[in-house]
Amino acid sequence: MRVVGEGIEPGVYPIAKALEIAKEANLDLVEISPNAEPPVCKVVDYKKFLYDQKKKQKELKAKAAKTVIKEIRFGPQTDDHDFTFKKNHAIKFLQDGSKVKAFVFFKGRSIIFKEQGEILLLRFANELEEYGKAEQLPLLEGKKMIMVLAPKKK
Repeated sequence: MRVVGEGIEPGVYPIAKALEIAKEANLDLVEISPNAEPPVCKVVDYKKFLYDQKKKQKELKAKAAKTVIKEIRFGPQTDDHDFTFKKNHAIKFLQDGSKVKAFVFFKGRSIIFKEQGEILLLRFANELEEYGKAEQLPLLEGKKMIMVLAPKKK
């Protein structure tokens, strides 16, 4: 196996010799790349090795972008004033970098107005075109017709 580490002569050694080198340095022999030919081992303090790995994972997790989804609810018979009010909220959400999940909720027999709901959501997407793009077109799921808008990249 190939042995590497700080203060150790890198090279290819038999397993027994590699373990002996690690024992002399009062450190552990850790397999880094088992699929390599020959396998690569590193002479390090195992506790420190685990600590560094956890630290790297934590940094990667912190750098990962967290997407926020804001919901806006409409009824199938939403008036123009309510529509504009909710549209202005959606503009603010999209400018802040959040996704917007707009849905029309059908209560009771109002499900017969699903065409109105679809027209409402398409109009909503059309008016928000300069702030975000539709990720998902209106889709009926049970009593909700859902559409998702994502902010435009700057």
